[in-house]
Amino acid sequence: MKQNKQFFLKKPLKLLTKYHKSSTGRNNKGRITAWHKGGGHAKLYRKIDLKRKYTQGIVVGLEYDPNRSAFLARIFNPDTKNHAYIIAPSEIKRGDVIRSNSTRNGFQNGHSKTLQYIMTGTLIHNLSTLPEQDAKILRAPGACGLILKRTKNLAKVRLRSGQYRWFNIKTIATNGVVSNPNFRFNKLYKAGQSRWLGRRPTVRGVAMNPIDHPHGGGEGKTSGGRPSVTPWGKPTKGKFTKRFRVQPKPNVKI
Repeated sequence: MKQNKQFFLKKPLKLLTKYHKSSTGRNNKGRITAWHKGGGHAKLYRKIDLKRKYTQGIVVGLEYDPNRSAFLARIFNPDTKNHAYIIAPSEIKRGDVIRSNSTRNGFQNGHSKTLQYIMTGTLIHNLSTLPEQDAKILRAPGACGLILKRTKNLAKVRLRSGQYRWFNIKTIATNGVVSNPNFRFNKLYKAGQSRWLGRRPTVRGVAMNPIDHPHGGGEGKTSGGRPSVTPWGKPTKGKFTKRFRVQPKPNVKI
């Protein structure tokens, strides 16, 4: 789906942003635990309503979020004069009315409801695992789940991965599909674009020195000379399953 550029807002709201320091893959001791992270452009974290229990109003426009691949929709409530961010569903338009915790039956794009008010066969996103919690499932671009059946207390949902899960019927989900479904087709045209996103280079072990990796060293191009291991010498493809027999020493009399 091609998005209208005039529909996008350039600057985020100051009241709904905060400074967020990246860990660059290090733990509380300063040691790297997640490799290939660090650098990147400065980012502000947008405060998003993931519970979708009270946010309602009129869609002002879409915004780019540097912390996720999906777009954000800015909602303005004319009654309270407050703004809010939600994960934007696809096919949303400026001027659309968004309601949260709605009890209306039928499909209303972007409206959040408990699973008991969503019809079976409906596509949903922004799904929480338990009632009164933030949504943690189906938030990626183009993600959606399908409600298959409902009982008195549970609802069966097919997730994007193909997994079937039962959820409490009081959990809240949002109608529609997450925006920006063509994100996976984006192409990086130079190495610098990857660095802007905070991704550091990945180097093969055989290209390192012996002090840096067990596969390193050697004259010319070598293939490591041993099964694949981590920088600390542990097998990366699992432990050996073959049993090696110890050959008995020959009983030779001199």
